[in-house]
Amino acid sequence: MITVLAPCPGRLVPLAEVPDPVFAAEMVGPGVGIDPDPGEVTVVSPIAGKALKVHPHAFVVLGEDSVSILVHLGINTVRLEGRGFEVLAEEGSTVEEGGPMVLWNPSTISGPDMSPMVLVVAMDQPKGSVRVPEPGGVALIGEKLFEAGG
Repeated sequence: MITVLAPCPGRLVPLAEVPDPVFAAEMVGPGVGIDPDPGEVTVVSPIAGKALKVHPHAFVVLGEDSVSILVHLGINTVRLEGRGFEVLAEEGSTVEEGGPMVLWNPSTISGPDMSPMVLVVAMDQPKGSVRVPEPGGVALIGEKLFEAGG
């Protein structure tokens, strides 16, 4: 099992309630949504491992036991084409748990069908296979969110 930490602070939202049908149905994998606190924040890696993919709006870290964790900053934020995001980590690099990945300000996300909701997903894990914290609770950066794999 791998412990997945909160990459940013905010209010916890069940994945089934996030405003994106693909993530809500756990098609990418199980996990949790975080309604992020307003203001600029450095989003950190939720696990130690290899940064498989690093985009301005999303990144994937491969950890032990071949568990990949996706952190997606906002919904439909790919449309921003990187505007408003500062990438701090290099794709292919080794990252530490809690290491800086992306700097952004969720308060600036607005537009049709866009949301600042952060999605933290254990990719390719069985639907419903992670126990997530109580919805409505508050996640602090670096605090345990769930365990995956194993």
